[in-house]
Amino acid sequence: MEQHNHHVTGSAHKMHEHGNHSIGHDHNAMIADFRKRFYIVLVLIVPILLLSEMIQHWLDIHFSFPGSQYLLLLLSSFVFIYGGLPFLKGWIAEMKERKPGMMTLIGFAITVAYVYSVATVFGLQGMDFFWELATLILIMLLGHWIEMKSIAGASKELELLVQLMPGEAHLVHGEHVMDVKTETLKENDVVLVKPGEKIPADGIISDGESYINESLLTGESKPVEKRKGDKVIAGAINGNGAIKVTVLHASKDSYLSQVVKLVQDAQKSKSKTQLLADVAARWLSVIAIISGVATFLVWYLSGKGLAFAIERMVTVIVICCPHALGLAVPLVVARSTALSAKYGLLIKNRTAFENSRKITTLVFDKTGTLTVGKFEVSKITSLQAAINENDLLRLASALEQNSEHPIATGIMQKVKELAISIPSAQNFRALTGKGIEATLEGKSVRVVSPGYLKEKNMALPAKFNSDIAETIVFVIVNDELAGYIALSDTIRPESALAIQTLHDHHIKSVLLTGDNKQVAESVSKKLGIDDYYAEVLPHQKLDKIKELQASGEFVAMTGDGVNDAPALAQADIGIAVGSGSDIASETAGIVLVNSNPHDIVGLVLFGKATYRKMIQNLVWASGYNIVALPLAAGVLYKWGIMLSPAAGAVLMSLSTVIVAINAGLLKMKRS
Repeated sequence: MEQHNHHVTGSAHKMHEHGNHSIGHDHNAMIADFRKRFYIVLVLIVPILLLSEMIQHWLDIHFSFPGSQYLLLLLSSFVFIYGGLPFLKGWIAEMKERKPGMMTLIGFAITVAYVYSVATVFGLQGMDFFWELATLILIMLLGHWIEMKSIAGASKELELLVQLMPGEAHLVHGEHVMDVKTETLKENDVVLVKPGEKIPADGIISDGESYINESLLTGESKPVEKRKGDKVIAGAINGNGAIKVTVLHASKDSYLSQVVKLVQDAQKSKSKTQLLADVAARWLSVIAIISGVATFLVWYLSGKGLAFAIERMVTVIVICCPHALGLAVPLVVARSTALSAKYGLLIKNRTAFENSRKITTLVFDKTGTLTVGKFEVSKITSLQAAINENDLLRLASALEQNSEHPIATGIMQKVKELAISIPSAQNFRALTGKGIEATLEGKSVRVVSPGYLKEKNMALPAKFNSDIAETIVFVIVNDELAGYIALSDTIRPESALAIQTLHDHHIKSVLLTGDNKQVAESVSKKLGIDDYYAEVLPHQKLDKIKELQASGEFVAMTGDGVNDAPALAQADIGIAVGSGSDIASETAGIVLVNSNPHDIVGLVLFGKATYRKMIQNLVWASGYNIVALPLAAGVLYKWGIMLSPAAGAVLMSLSTVIVAINAGLLKMKRS
C-alpha cells in the first residue's frame, strides 16, 4: 500500500511545482490508465468466462473446439500481463524498498493463480483458475480506479487554491501595458488589474480603488474595500474598479504559494494516528502472507487437493490487502487540510490539529480576536491647566507614531481627524508591557498604562472613573501626570456565539489580556467568558498557560504570534490568529488568516470531526479484515459458507471505496 499510496497522492503534492497548466496531470493520466485497462479486461473477460469449464458447468452449456484451452490460456495471459501490470510493477517496487504491502499481496496472489492455471493446461491434474484470475484483476482495476477518483476529489480543494493564481498579468511599462507570465513578475513591478480579474501577485495598490473578493483565500465572504496604499493578496478577485498594484515579491513567495506549500507539507506530514495506521497496514501484510501460506498447508495436508488449497490461499491474501487500512488516514488528511485552507485555517502541525479534540480550555487574547481591534478615542481629559486636550494628543502621537499597536493606531487616527501636527521625539525607550517614553521639546514624556502608575505608586486622578470599560493611557510629563486618553474597542458580533458554542461542547473559555481589569471584566461578562486575567505582560502569559496546564487543563492558546510566541509555544495547541500574509508564525501549530473567534471555534470542532472520521475509517478497515479473513480461509466451509477469490476482491475493493467515500463526507460546518 505504501508504494501505491505514494504514487497516487504524490502527484497532488507536485501539482503546484509545474504551474497551472499541468495541475494533477500525472494523477489524471493514472486514472485514465486504470480506466482503459479496466474496459479492455472487461471485454476480454466474456470469452474467458464462456471458455471456462466451471462457468459452462454452472450455466449448463457445454462446448469446446480444438485448441480452446490454448485460446483461454492466450486471453488469460494477456489479462494477467496487461491488466495485472500495475500490480506486478508495484510488487517489484515494494520489494526493492523492502516494504511489502498491498501491491505485494495482489501481485503474489495473481501470480500464484496464473502459474498454477498454466500448469493445468500443460498436464497438471486439477481445474484451472483462469476465470477467477480474470475477475480478480478486473475487480482490482475497478477498485483502484474508483479509489483514485476519490483521492482526486480529496485533493481538488488544493487544486482550486493552485488555480486561483492567474497565468498572465498586465505589466505596466511606462505608457505601455504588456501581458507577461505571472511567474516572471518581480519586486516593484507595477501591474494593472482590470475589473473582474484575479490579482496576479501580493502587492500594494499604487493607483485606483476597488472592492476585492478574498473569500477563497481567507474565508471572508464580504468583498473588502481597498484603496491606494492598501495591501492585496495574489489570487483575490478584483471587483468594480481598475487598480494598479506594485508587486511586493515574486509569485513563489506570495501568500497563496505559501498557503499551497503549507497544505502540501501538512498533507505529507504524518500524525500519530497515521503512523499507527501505517504500522497496522505493514503488520496486516505480514499476517496476510503467513495466513495465506498456513491456509494452503492446512487444506492441502488435509487432502483437499492442490487446486482447492491454492484457491483458499489466494482468497485469504487478496481479502487481507491492507489497502483500506492504509488509505483510512491519508484520505482524511488530504481532504481536511485542503478544506481548512479554503476557509483560511492553515494546519502546520497535523498532531496539534488532531489533538484539538482534547481541548478543555481555550485561551483568548482579547484585542483583535474577541474585539474588532480597532480602538477609537472616546475621551481626552487634561489634568494640568497649561496642557489642553489637543496638547495631550500631540504629545501622545509623537511617541506612538511608529507603533503598530491598536491603541497607537486609534490615537493617530484622532490626530489625523483633528489635523494636529506631530512633533519629533528622541531617545525612544519601550517600557515592556507598560508603555513608551521619549524626550520631546526638552521634556521627558511617557505614555503608559494604569499598571505603570500602580508600580510607581502614583495616585490616580480624582476625576478618574475606574468603572469605565475603556482602555486608558496616561500621559506623564516630567514625572507629573498631565492627563489621560480613553479608547474603546467594539466587541465582535461573532464573539458571543463563539463562546456559547464552546460552552455547548464543554470547553472553558479564558480571557488573557494586557488591558485593564475593568475592560477585561466588562468583556468577560458581556460574552459569558468563564475566567479572565487582566494587565498580564507578555512573559506572564506563559506563566498563566503553565498554571492552567498544572491544574489538569488541555490548553489551546490564540494569539498574534509575535509577543504571544512564548505562550503559544507553551500551550498544548498554539493558534496564531490575524497573521494575514505572515504565514510563517513559527511557534503556532495552526495559523488562522482571519481573527474571527468563530473561525477558532470552527477549527476546534473541525479537528474533532476529522479525528472521528479517521477513527471510523480505521475501525471499518480493521473490522472488515477480522471478519473476512476467517471466511476466506474456509472456517465455515463445513456449513457451505466460503468466499471465492473474486468475492474476496469485491469485498476488498468495497472496503476501500467505503473508506474513500467516508473521507469525502468530511465537511467543515460554518454557521
